[in-house]
Amino acid sequence: MRSEYCGLISGKHLQQTITVFGWVHRRRDHGGVIFIDLRDREGLLQVVCDPDNPAAFKTAETLRGEFVVKVTGKVRARPAGTVNPNLVSGAVEVRAGESEILNPSLTPPFQMDDDTVSETVRLEYRVLDLRRLQMQNNLKLRHKAAMAVRMFLDAHGFIDIETPMLTRSTPEGARDYLVPSRVHAGEFFALPQSPQLFKQMLMIAGFDRYYQIVKCFRDEDLRADRQPEFTQIDVETSFMNQSEITALMEDLIASVFKSVLDVDLPDPFPRMTYDEAMALYGSDKPDLRVPLKLTELTDAMRDVDFKVFRDAARLADGRVAALCVPQGGELTRKEIDDYTEFAKIYGARGLAYIKVNALEKGSAGLQSPILKFLPEAAVKTILERTGACDGDLIFFGADQAKIVNEALGALRVKIGHERGLAEAGWRPLWVLDFPMFEWDEEGKRWNAMHHPFTAPADGHEDLLDKDPGKARAKAHDMVLNGSEIGGGSVRINRQDVQSKVFRALNIGPEEAEAKFGFLLKALQYGAPPHGGIAFGLDRIVAMMVGAESIRDVIAFPKTQRAQCLLTHAPNTVDEQQLRELHIRLRQ
Repeated sequence: MRSEYCGLISGKHLQQTITVFGWVHRRRDHGGVIFIDLRDREGLLQVVCDPDNPAAFKTAETLRGEFVVKVTGKVRARPAGTVNPNLVSGAVEVRAGESEILNPSLTPPFQMDDDTVSETVRLEYRVLDLRRLQMQNNLKLRHKAAMAVRMFLDAHGFIDIETPMLTRSTPEGARDYLVPSRVHAGEFFALPQSPQLFKQMLMIAGFDRYYQIVKCFRDEDLRADRQPEFTQIDVETSFMNQSEITALMEDLIASVFKSVLDVDLPDPFPRMTYDEAMALYGSDKPDLRVPLKLTELTDAMRDVDFKVFRDAARLADGRVAALCVPQGGELTRKEIDDYTEFAKIYGARGLAYIKVNALEKGSAGLQSPILKFLPEAAVKTILERTGACDGDLIFFGADQAKIVNEALGALRVKIGHERGLAEAGWRPLWVLDFPMFEWDEEGKRWNAMHHPFTAPADGHEDLLDKDPGKARAKAHDMVLNGSEIGGGSVRINRQDVQSKVFRALNIGPEEAEAKFGFLLKALQYGAPPHGGIAFGLDRIVAMMVGAESIRDVIAFPKTQRAQCLLTHAPNTVDEQQLRELHIRLRQ
């Protein structure tokens, strides 16, 4: 059968008679000699069909794009001047001795080297799209990344254990996908949002190092980095503290990047508290490639005449902050207006600014519509704290801290990349010391910032009852180039602490028992201290290959409307199936 993959034929095969299989990538008739670019998963191989071999030449005349072909022939060096240094096979070609069409093809809707095809067409014809070299390379790299994960974890004593796909509904922040039970009328399974509870029970069961590369499901609104079904690298350990867990998981990711991309990540990864990340970057997943930082001004703006700054500074949860853009004075009025509209996406009502034209001239060297409302002392404080220089521009955010953080945080990333300030390379980061809870103003209740099984910081157990907003968590997120690629925590291993967390979340004993009774019961039987993390494999691989969407590293993804254009799922089912599931659809 096959001697070697097309894309791997090279000088070492010279003068050998080989057999290759593949798809016709391109056919070129050069007036008496026909050249075929034959493609398989490893790349392209040039096949030459001469008229002095009538049978092979006749077959070549009938070939069209995407025909499946078998070719047997001798490998020879390409003529001088025709070598393609970009291909492994670029210095050789095969003179066809025998060729056979294994299967013809309809004319495909797009060429396999056309990068301008719309994603809708690509997803509808996903089988053909997956033949494209870029998609083949993406999925091969995904395979290498998954294998690197498995080899590292296996070498460190982790056991791969599967957890159920059909389980009970225990909402963890997103809607569950529900599966009706035929046997138990009116009852439903849920597809897991994560194996969280099962992996904790595996720790209680004594499997102190577990991992799984597993599908998870969330019925939520989608965007480029989300899918209704996605893949996690799920890891849990017992008898390790937070610093030991993060150090080991740091080694895991570093080893994957070294193995797959031959990239050395920083050693160790920098660590930053949640409060520090929000204060300096407005985000708990800061892109450290962008050197811009936010400057705190809240305390200096409480008594200024400018009402927008003053009112925000006096809010209990208000913030006034600045973003100094080096040489931002070059921005036109239209560019400033465009950035203002961008900030409004995140709830900002506007975007005040000061252009620094000449510091030595004092206020006369500044340009801004808000200067007349700011006393000299406040302006001096702004310039000193931001470290502004001639030619810089200072943007301001003033509102509730959440709005200021989101607007200026997104703005610093956008400006940093658009103005060429972002550094090249990989910038990983651990973010630690998260709040246990965040306040839901609409529901007037506390919600878990990560999930309700996250352990409080040492000494913060009493705050769960007295002042939940001050409680900190033993949570840890790994961030890479501005994206959260992994999140985890030390878990609660005592039932009394878990009950306190449920009370803080306004989950009563009956509700806790109904939703999590099986975990609470297990915690009573010698639960060890344990913790872990889950990494988004799709997201990591998408970053590795430079894809804008995780759909480009998933073989058969869904659209942003959670539809599969290839199989036309979801679809309707017949009445008999619904009856068997005890379901009736409302009109």
